[in-house]
Amino acid sequence: MAKSKTVFFCQNCGASSSKWIGNCPSCKQWNTYVEEVVEKSTVQHVPAWVDTGNNKPQKADPKPISSLNSGPEQRIKTTDEELNRVLGGGIVLGSLVLIGGEPGIGKSTLMLQTALKTKYKVLYVSGEESENQLKMRADRIGIDNDECFILSATEIQEIFKQVKKVKPHLLVVDSVQTLFSKSIESTPGSISQIRECTGQLLRYAKESNTPVMLIGHITKDGQIAGPKVLEHMVDTVLQFEGDRHHVYRILRAVKNRFGSASEMGIYEMAGQGLREVSNPSEVLISNREQLLSGISITAAIEGVRPLMIETQALVSTAVYGTPQRNSNGYDLRRLNMLLAVLEKRCGFKLGAQDVFVNIAGGLKLDDPGTDLGIAAAILSSYENIPLPSFTAFVGEIGLSGEVRASRRMDQRIAEAEKLGFEEILVHAGSVKNLRPDSIKLVGVRNIMEVAEYLFG
Repeated sequence: MAKSKTVFFCQNCGASSSKWIGNCPSCKQWNTYVEEVVEKSTVQHVPAWVDTGNNKPQKADPKPISSLNSGPEQRIKTTDEELNRVLGGGIVLGSLVLIGGEPGIGKSTLMLQTALKTKYKVLYVSGEESENQLKMRADRIGIDNDECFILSATEIQEIFKQVKKVKPHLLVVDSVQTLFSKSIESTPGSISQIRECTGQLLRYAKESNTPVMLIGHITKDGQIAGPKVLEHMVDTVLQFEGDRHHVYRILRAVKNRFGSASEMGIYEMAGQGLREVSNPSEVLISNREQLLSGISITAAIEGVRPLMIETQALVSTAVYGTPQRNSNGYDLRRLNMLLAVLEKRCGFKLGAQDVFVNIAGGLKLDDPGTDLGIAAAILSSYENIPLPSFTAFVGEIGLSGEVRASRRMDQRIAEAEKLGFEEILVHAGSVKNLRPDSIKLVGVRNIMEVAEYLFG
């Protein structure tokens, strides 16, 4: 016999209450509680993936930590080197991976492409597309794999019945917001359904040692739809982002229990699917036939990968009286700080100027070592003097105008040297410790020395 009751859930954090509350006491958000009818069964169900001939519950006995194994995790190596890098070396057995991104950015294409290219048995569960639609996408990718099984279903118990039959090495679910369980009397995509279905998938992954990859929708604020506890339950959270007007896509690790949480992979969207960009520095720097002002090249670090990135700036007279500050791919508050430093320490009158900054390729930078490149592009546009195309910039700028050293300078300089740059402006203290082969290191102590070196 089942009992039904009404519970109010917070759409932001997943907290529950027996009555409606205007302000959530957990996350302090307003008007986020919605009513859901929850049906809880008193019958203990045996998981559908468990063999009914041996369904005795396993005893969890405490063990001393010295007796536990500390070896490396077993991983599934995919043919996608970018995905392997972001995950920390491959898909860990028994892990639960969540991939979020905007609609139409390429999440399903990435997962189907991974499922088709791998040599392991994969069950691809789609609750949004039919089998014919998935076949059309596979034909467009141009890969055929008999070890990739397609299932169009949304009921979680039915999915586990097919899992028991297929016994896949990897399970892909597209998407978690379309799943529902009959034990919960609420619509698919609700807080209780997402939490219940994710909990069952987590239990399946840990008990069967089978990795599960979930595709998740995001809200208009860029957060993964559903309760915040969803991101805490999974082992890895990946963000697939990019501008649909650009061909490049970026896969970032937001959370990773088995690797670095600052890794990044770059893809190019083509007619045959997503193509890995193994050397992003070459595609992020445009080949210009003539030098233009307001363009500089900076060496950034994303995870453990050095990137040479083109930064663009435009400084013009404010027409409407109030100067505009606009930044695409760079923190606007940090841009305002750089403009204040340039005006206070260098004497450049930027208070009455419109300033626009853009990072080429649709990238979003949060590396402080790119400050010097941004400042150089702004000064170049202000003076209307092009910067030398063979010069790169690395350094963090402080409030007093000093240039500070950045982390992993040897990797940044090696990347610039590999791409043929002739000189690179760095912190003066780094010149003593580094001895590159074919690139000239120009040591600068503050932003005033940078302006004097570039423009005399």
